[in-house]
Amino acid sequence: MSQGILTQLVAGLSKIDGIDLIEQEGPHTAGQQAATYEIQGELRREEQSWHYQARLVDLASGRIESVAEISSDAAEGSAQLLQTRLAARAGYAFADRLNSLQLKGQAARDPAGDVAIRQAIASINQTTQERFATALAILEKSLSADPDNVDLQVALAALRLRGVQMAWYDPARSLEAEEDARVLLERALKARPNAVAILGAYCRFLTVTNQFSESLVACARVLTANPWDGTALFHLGMTHVQLGRFADALAVFSQADRFDTPEVSRWTWMLGAGWASLLMDRNEDAVTWLERSVAITPASGRAYMLLAAAYQNLGRTADAKNAFAKAMEIRPQSTVRNISLPARNTSDIYLRARQSINRTLAQLGLPNETP
Repeated sequence: MSQGILTQLVAGLSKIDGIDLIEQEGPHTAGQQAATYEIQGELRREEQSWHYQARLVDLASGRIESVAEISSDAAEGSAQLLQTRLAARAGYAFADRLNSLQLKGQAARDPAGDVAIRQAIASINQTTQERFATALAILEKSLSADPDNVDLQVALAALRLRGVQMAWYDPARSLEAEEDARVLLERALKARPNAVAILGAYCRFLTVTNQFSESLVACARVLTANPWDGTALFHLGMTHVQLGRFADALAVFSQADRFDTPEVSRWTWMLGAGWASLLMDRNEDAVTWLERSVAITPASGRAYMLLAAAYQNLGRTADAKNAFAKAMEIRPQSTVRNISLPARNTSDIYLRARQSINRTLAQLGLPNETP
């Protein structure tokens, strides 16, 4: 188990730009490249759980830093999946810490801004429009008091994009929210051009606003800084979906699920995998993915809409009606016209598959226009 984790950890870390990975045992000799940091991992088994402690050692000072302490249920999956998830969780934490070290000398994080961000995140753990409004107010007030705070700029831009994705703005305000997010992210990128969090937010912005050629490049760039970033993988998969590359999208979403990092975003790639499966008419697979997603969060109701379509395709009419009712309860203004993502720059293959889903939802009672 330890060797499997090490192999995957090394493979991932070797992909990170700006870092040379050295296998070095004992003191280095003349002519051998000297390492700056040493990565250490300790694996132990306790009853039905695996525990992995990841540490980073500054070789100049001897300072030892605990980067992550990870636990996984031994029954969570196969040995291969456990190795992948433990390596991914450790690797994600290492990549995040190494990126922070590379950004030394740039503006430090402001504790007050961090508190506001945590409060905003706490208010939307169970994503609803009301909690979204609360989070938005928290971040707007905090940024007004500290307009140069990069972390607040990124958090607010990300939240505005969530509102766009969830269709929580009216059409005119949605365009304004996109522009506000773009301005905030460009300011943040100017201040910290190599920060993974900002690169990730920009990847998301390009995907949500249907700038697919640019988003493929931006999301790939995030993965050169953190190969285990499931959020970047999700947006990469979303781009593939809307370009009509459903099999590629499903492969990317499935990879994100194997990594399961960061855990806070796991509902997203399950939603994506369910959607891609449904678009390929793999309804049983779609149900499995989508049920897992809604068990974590119902989001905007879109997952329930897709779940209703998959149930209906399988002839599970009662389940389809129940899922559809839940979707309409969460998003009562849904119509055939507004339930889908914007169509600009999308492929004809995707549009035809999307229309098929919409016809199924219309059979279940989704109106063409808002009453």
